[in-house]
Order: sequence, then structure tokens, then C-alpha cells
Amino acid sequence: MRENNYCPLNYTMDLIGTKWKPLVLFHLLEGPLRSGILQKKVPDISNKMFTQTVRALEKDSLIERKVYPEVPPKVEYYLTERGKSLENILRSLDKWGKEDIKTTI
Repeated sequence: MRENNYCPLNYTMDLIGTKWKPLVLFHLLEGPLRSGILQKKVPDISNKMFTQTVRALEKDSLIERKVYPEVPPKVEYYLTERGKSLENILRSLDKWGKEDIKTTI
């Protein structure tokens, strides 16, 4: 990457800038969640998009997945330290949304 083309905001948006990634990350701020519960907390996400989203977040080391050797399989997702470092950004977005929605509804 050439330094004069380097943009930290672009880098960050590449990591978390989709419709679903911030929502998944935000819900994991409170702690690990089972796959099904996490998916239910993200409104309107399809199974396919959920799978693509968590895989992308895993690939970027923002979340990790733990599979328990049970029948039926139990899968939990949790934030990595790198993912936890986004807490202030995610909470700020949530706060802004709570305040702004009052003025638009």
C-alpha cells in the first residue's frame, strides 16, 4: 500500500462498514452469544448473510467462534481483543442513533 493513498477511515470501513457487521459486533459487546441467539438479535438478516458476515468478521480477527462437542452442536461467537477495541465506536453510533431517531419520528 502506498502511503499517500493510505486512508485510515477507508481501512476501518472495509472492516466494519457493511450493513450487518456493526450490528453483529454491537450485540457481542455484552458477551458471547450462541449462533441462533445472535442471529435473532440482528433484524432481517438471512441465514446466508449471517454466515457470510460472521465468517468475514472471523477472517478479520474481530470475532471468534467456539464450537462445543455436543449433539446438537453448540456454537458461540465472542469478540476478540481487536473486536473489543471497537466498543467506543459502536456505542457512539448507537447513542447517535437513539438521539437522532427522536428528531425524525
